[in-house]
Amino acid sequence: RFAIVVPAHDEETTIEKTLCSLYAIDYLPNLFDVIIVADNCSDRTAEVARAQGATVYERKNLFLRGKGYALRWCFDLLLDKKPGYDAMVVVDADSMVSRNFLIVMNSYLGTGAKAIQSADMVEPQPSAWSAEVTRVAFALYNYVRPLGRRVIGCSAGLRGNGMCFAADTLRSSPWQAYSLAEDLEYGLELLLGGTTVLFAPEASVIASMPRNPRTAESQRARWETGRFPVIRKYAGQLLAAAFKRHSFKAFDAFIDLVIPPIVNIFVAVMVLFSLSLLLWGVGIEESPRFVMLWLMLIGIGVFHVVAGLYAAGADRSMYKALLHFPRYALWKLGLYIKLLRYGGTEEWIRTTREHSLLDTVAGKGIKK
Repeated sequence: RFAIVVPAHDEETTIEKTLCSLYAIDYLPNLFDVIIVADNCSDRTAEVARAQGATVYERKNLFLRGKGYALRWCFDLLLDKKPGYDAMVVVDADSMVSRNFLIVMNSYLGTGAKAIQSADMVEPQPSAWSAEVTRVAFALYNYVRPLGRRVIGCSAGLRGNGMCFAADTLRSSPWQAYSLAEDLEYGLELLLGGTTVLFAPEASVIASMPRNPRTAESQRARWETGRFPVIRKYAGQLLAAAFKRHSFKAFDAFIDLVIPPIVNIFVAVMVLFSLSLLLWGVGIEESPRFVMLWLMLIGIGVFHVVAGLYAAGADRSMYKALLHFPRYALWKLGLYIKLLRYGGTEEWIRTTREHSLLDTVAGKGIKK
């Protein structure tokens, strides 16, 4: 028996679409409830959700703000309910889920899984370069990488959307992740506590991304700045656990945590390649050797990305999106300059919602 928890902050324009998707799940209706956490809402999110038949919990706390606090508050309420739930699922308020989602989660839980992460993907928007580049990144980071980690027996980590937890897991390891990267943080807490997050590629959630790069800035800024405090807090703990416990899982999580995004690595390599090329042009004798080495590294990186997209079963639009990576790198560089100039934020800021293809697919509301 599942509780599907949907944290929602001012989501009146998207919540109906998400509810349509959740109520279309192929699972016995009496074995799952949809719970909307209307967190510090100033719009009609709660009213729209109730009209669709969802259970709505309204939370008002102007001091403890953000998704992490909303989840902990809701989990505490649900764990005390009688009869209880066997597991909790977390789905973002702007997402569509695969119809087999709960069947897949039930199967994994039945084999002893304590925490599960589904494939967390992005809807296609071929005419929006920013959203398409993000779709490529999600396919590589949220599907191919955890698929590989599953093969070698490591923890998949949590992605925030499409997560599933056995109720006993939330009782033994209560949610205490309140940073901007609360999903990453709780996944590491579980790993350090001995719980492996399993990857379930058979089920998926598909989120909509902003088409306008300017709209996406607050979301990307939250992802970028939210990661640094988690690195400071957990990198040392993971490395210590790797050596003290002889844990390859902890070492894998450490490497995954501290490695910069691939776009950042590409930019650094391109800068060094250009510098070597410049030195060659002014007659430095050793430069040609370094030019060739950097060029080989660029080739390996391109092969790495293309092979990842092939493993993900990428469509033609995703391969075409690779042509926008230089543009994306410049946009991201501009974002970093803004963050350095104005500073990041320690508070969760909602990304402005835009009309997407998923809204059209969802159609009119479906009441339970």
